[in-house]
Amino acid sequence: MNEVYFADARVRRLLPEETLPAKFRRLLQKINLPSTVEGQTVAVKMHFGGNIGYTTVHPVFVRILVEEVKEAGAREVSVMDWSTRDAARRGYTQEALGAPVVSCYGLDEKDVKRKKIGFGPVHYASYGRRVWDADAFIGLAHVKGHGNCGFAGAIKNIAMGTVSARTRGLVHRLEGGIVWHEDRCIHCEKCIEQCPNDANSFDEEGKYHIAFHHCTYCQHCILACPEDALELVEQDFDRFQEGLARLAAVFLNHLKPNRALFVNVLNNITAYCDCWGMSTPNLVPDIGILAGRNIVAVDKASLDRIKASKLMAEGLPIGHKLARRRGHLFERITGKDPYVQVRKMDELGFGPPDYKIVEVA
Repeated sequence: MNEVYFADARVRRLLPEETLPAKFRRLLQKINLPSTVEGQTVAVKMHFGGNIGYTTVHPVFVRILVEEVKEAGAREVSVMDWSTRDAARRGYTQEALGAPVVSCYGLDEKDVKRKKIGFGPVHYASYGRRVWDADAFIGLAHVKGHGNCGFAGAIKNIAMGTVSARTRGLVHRLEGGIVWHEDRCIHCEKCIEQCPNDANSFDEEGKYHIAFHHCTYCQHCILACPEDALELVEQDFDRFQEGLARLAAVFLNHLKPNRALFVNVLNNITAYCDCWGMSTPNLVPDIGILAGRNIVAVDKASLDRIKASKLMAEGLPIGHKLARRRGHLFERITGKDPYVQVRKMDELGFGPPDYKIVEVA
């Protein structure tokens, strides 16, 4: 049974050593980091977030991870995401973290490793060469809800965070297409304001256009429209989640045995992804940090600890109510079963999902 280490966010006594950062350091010291990183170049992959979002992983935890990886004998450590554009705005700098903050693609953010996927429109995926070429990989994921795949954790951190924008667009295309209903449109242009890729526009005649070369199917335009004038058709979110699993599988399969570690931070758990460039109140109280070497077990353990019974109603958008159906909290918010990607990774040979929690006091 896979061991998943757990540092509880709750404190028993009001002492620094009882708090989560200190527990996280003890977790890393207990998990035998040298067996994964000693003598290796190490890529710490996280999500830097964007715009005015503030619920990404706090730099204190990143710094502790970097320090412990160095102490465990790593030859070189870099902290990376697909883009460094907004990293410094959230305190992700070399001075703060103790390691270079870089793009997965290298200095020009264009250097990629092309690998065959062969799943629907995703014939090939372009992975950032810098993250691909690292000897060892540590996925540092901020767990939260996600409108497309139910939740974002270790699997999504690899699948959508190590590949090019064009690859992300191809994966999102697994969900279906976007249709504009002209009769409903009031031309408020909120869809354009919310597009992070400048992929949509109105022409001189007021017709709406999408440049699908730039579109990543993130659906920010759809969710921002006050009149429901944009619609995602042929929706197949399970297929999208399988696409995530396949991208993550190809990446992990190229690593040597025992060269990957997955750290999921279950703090500031919000309803939607950090890629929105904004933050909303927490859905549930902070839970803590989970870590292990089996990606399926770590993501499943993360989902299992997020309980609908712990919901803080203020974390939902005003007027939004949970669906009455049974299921995970995220499923009752987004309508997508977040366990699909976990099951798909298991089917691809990265399971089993069974795990044993090892709590670090």
